[in-house]
Amino acid sequence: MKVFDLELYTNHYYIKKNTILDKIKFNNRTFYSKFKYIDEPLTPLLLQQHLSKQYTIAIPLLKNGYTDYLVLEYKGEEYKRFYHLTKHLFKTIKIDNYYIYEGRSEDTIQIFIYVNHFSIEEAEKKLKIYSDALEKKMVKRWKTLPSSKLPLSYNIITLPYKKI
Repeated sequence: MKVFDLELYTNHYYIKKNTILDKIKFNNRTFYSKFKYIDEPLTPLLLQQHLSKQYTIAIPLLKNGYTDYLVLEYKGEEYKRFYHLTKHLFKTIKIDNYYIYEGRSEDTIQIFIYVNHFSIEEAEKKLKIYSDALEKKMVKRWKTLPSSKLPLSYNIITLPYKKI
């Protein structure tokens, strides 16, 4: 399924609920999930309902331990600065295949970097390089995905709402 410029191949998705649905023990930590796993493909109708903010839909970033997208997600007051810093960084290090979107609110920026079938280890190495470079210019208020420090059901990303 195509969402804006993203080619997403998934046979399941997650839908956000208002209450905690699951308690996940992982690496001596406890995670509380509000996302319900739906074991069926995402439909165009559900995507439209997500874009009109009737539902919040998320998709998995990993399939069999591999990913096609690295994600940086920033939420905060300096979202415009983050946007411009990442564009400048990517131009400097010659990354051309990326997409920038607005999340649920204006102050949420989601950056998807297309990669060709990276393992989670390769993804984390690249994301660390990008994150470290950005951290030299501003206080870290973003997360990077996928991550081996998170359970599989937390290696998901909410679908974007608007292309920037």
